[in-house]
Amino acid sequence: MGKVQEMTQYGFYYNNHQCSGCRTCQVACKDKNNLQGGVLFRKVMTYETGSYPNPGYFHVSISCNHCAQPACTEVCPTGAMEKNTETGIVMHDDEKCIGCESCAKACPYEQPRLIESLGIVQKCTLCHDHIARGENPVCVDACPLRALEWGKLDDLKSKHPEAISSIVALPDESQTNPSLLIDARTSALESNPVQRFI
Repeated sequence: MGKVQEMTQYGFYYNNHQCSGCRTCQVACKDKNNLQGGVLFRKVMTYETGSYPNPGYFHVSISCNHCAQPACTEVCPTGAMEKNTETGIVMHDDEKCIGCESCAKACPYEQPRLIESLGIVQKCTLCHDHIARGENPVCVDACPLRALEWGKLDDLKSKHPEAISSIVALPDESQTNPSLLIDARTSALESNPVQRFI
């Protein structure tokens, strides 16, 4: 009997130090996916922290995290949400989707979004079509400050050993084990940040 090969897990690395909050990644994703107004697959959020005389702020750029234990796949009644066994990317099958939004309600990161014009839910697929052609996801290429990277999660962990998988502004990583690494500056670790911009 042959040895069972472990699944490769792709994911994102986000450098909070380098992000200026320009939202170019957000716009590139929206353009690539031809999303209607009010729908985002990648979202940049800005938070205020601290208090006078030491206020601060930080940005968080987040999309689907292609989690190791994705909540969306567990609740999808039709199998439209499925984790790819080769790449670990959480994919969505438009043909199977009935638009019930069970996945959207289950995801702690609020990533699957209802596309009202289509009557189905869609989400970030880590630009799997670009990856198949040997290209980067559009959000990675669009970032002018190179704050985003993608790749095999193990490789990203080795390259960025200082990165963590969760900060106070995001849900507890134990919920779904996200394939996300964040290089966060100190302010991002403060308790009770207040979101000011969407």
